[in-house]
Amino acid sequence: MTYDLTIIGTGPGGYVCAIRAAQLGMKVAVVEKRPKHGGTCLNVGCIPSKALLYASEMFAQAAHDFPALGIVVGAPTLDLPAMMKHKDDTVAANVNGVGFLLKKNKVDVFFGTGSIAAPGKVAVSGEDGKVAELETKNIVIATGSDVTPLPGVTIDEKIVVSSTGALTLDKVPAKLIVVGAGVIGLELGSVWARLGAEVTVVEFLDRILPGMDTEVAKQFQRILDKQGFKFLLSHKVAKVEAGSAGATVTVEPAAGGEAQTLAGDVVLVAIGRRPYTEGLGLEKAGVAMERGRVVIDDRFATNVPGIYAIGDVVRGPMLAHKAEDEGMAVAEILAGQHGHVNYGVIPGVVYTEPEIASVGKTEEELKAAGVAYKIGKFPFTANGRARSMRATDGFVKVLADAATDRVLGVHILGRGAGELIAEAAVLMEFGGSAEDLARTCHAHPTMSEAVKEAALAVDKRAIHT
Repeated sequence: MTYDLTIIGTGPGGYVCAIRAAQLGMKVAVVEKRPKHGGTCLNVGCIPSKALLYASEMFAQAAHDFPALGIVVGAPTLDLPAMMKHKDDTVAANVNGVGFLLKKNKVDVFFGTGSIAAPGKVAVSGEDGKVAELETKNIVIATGSDVTPLPGVTIDEKIVVSSTGALTLDKVPAKLIVVGAGVIGLELGSVWARLGAEVTVVEFLDRILPGMDTEVAKQFQRILDKQGFKFLLSHKVAKVEAGSAGATVTVEPAAGGEAQTLAGDVVLVAIGRRPYTEGLGLEKAGVAMERGRVVIDDRFATNVPGIYAIGDVVRGPMLAHKAEDEGMAVAEILAGQHGHVNYGVIPGVVYTEPEIASVGKTEEELKAAGVAYKIGKFPFTANGRARSMRATDGFVKVLADAATDRVLGVHILGRGAGELIAEAAVLMEFGGSAEDLARTCHAHPTMSEAVKEAALAVDKRAIHT
């Protein structure tokens, strides 16, 4: 049998690509090295971390927020195995759902390690050592990313852990040292801080959440300070010495200076992710690479005819929803349609409490590009629904072009920010203005009214502040 399309990897990009291609009438095969579908996101990333973030948030609310609402339940007791079961059940439901969808759409599944034997040929190496070869007209590389290691530091997933190990700890560490103040480090640090860990974050840069709006990051750091986080910014990790009872981390000022040591029960290395292309045979196939990523054109094609790539292995943010959109787009392109991805409107979310959500340009990016812009801001302290939920931390910021009023970026720090950002993304997808958003009726009382008020504030006519 010759397939129209064979996809290596069934993470969010791969399985969505497979389903869309099947919908468009192609005969599709997928190759997955794990025994389960879903890639990093569903198995050891987005889904399990959100399950633990939600559960730990409920634990923290029961411990700290219930009395102010007139709910008296006493101090909550942590049942960590039950919390982990909730996480595992959530993962299983999502993973099994992907398997069902692939079967429903008549996608052939091959478990094993995939590699490109030649253009039009994908080799699948099973655990039994047997190798099957698939004939295919087109190949999509969707193998995702892996944890970026810290040079000289061995990750054993027990004392020194990656995000994977941080999702499976069998007890709450008394002291957790997080290396890296990016999204993953702050999310997983939040989980264990809520459950009782003392969390110290070491970051090489002089700020948290690099790449996000600076004003948002600064206010969020103050919120995390109140939650008990400790930060060592502008510091680098020089050495990690792990033993059976914990680890000693030696840190130094990034600009040079006297070293200090930190003692921790667990050290989480969260300095980013890197494309996973090991064993794919890309060099042999002649596929061009640049700084570890597969080089593609605006149609997701590599320099080798019939070989395409999407998701974390190519340029752009390493986000599951970006990979999904690319998967749909390349399937439609292969079917003769006009699939595309608008990279200017890809939301990003930090699932802490409060959440951070962003879409479009930051102030720093607009300044660097020399774009004249207007700002509208509105705090959740002035929002009735936020007050009723005791969720007044944060604000909404709308950035609009000074000449045309077109919205260029929206940044939200607040409860449910990940849901609130969707209307900003829709507005920007249609080239909408701050005026358009300001004149759209929003239900009262809702958190979303803060988005409208921030849009009104662009023209200095917010009502409630």
